[in-house]
Amino acid sequence: MDAIDSQILFHLRQDGRLTNVEVAKRVGLTPPSCLRRVKRLEEVGIIAGYRAVIDPDAMGRGMEVLVDVEIYAQDRKTIEEFEATIASYDEVVEFRRLYGSPHYFVRVAVANNAAYETFLMDKLTGHPAVQRLESHLTMKTIKAEG
Repeated sequence: MDAIDSQILFHLRQDGRLTNVEVAKRVGLTPPSCLRRVKRLEEVGIIAGYRAVIDPDAMGRGMEVLVDVEIYAQDRKTIEEFEATIASYDEVVEFRRLYGSPHYFVRVAVANNAAYETFLMDKLTGHPAVQRLESHLTMKTIKAEG
């Protein structure tokens, strides 16, 4: 990967719907050579895909809560079941297993406090593997990769 590949990635991260002609113009290449580079970046897995960035407010999910989760489980089966269950919830937009404590980080997007309380009480707190939860309400997102 060179500086031109980095420029291509920068422009595609800013707007994944740019045409190849527009990307080529912005990085100073001909369209065919730009397309070859983009295809190579896709083939080697640097560009893993393209997606739409959804506005959570427009979807009625403008309240974001970051949740630290610690679990009782030590056995693989319970851990895998816990992870599959939590990952399946529509409200969960990011879910990470961490080293140390807390064991997990969950980013939840819901409509309001009542919706979060329902999610917390019916889904997270209700899971038998959960030992401890700590919720952090997002005041303002300063930077997020889109």
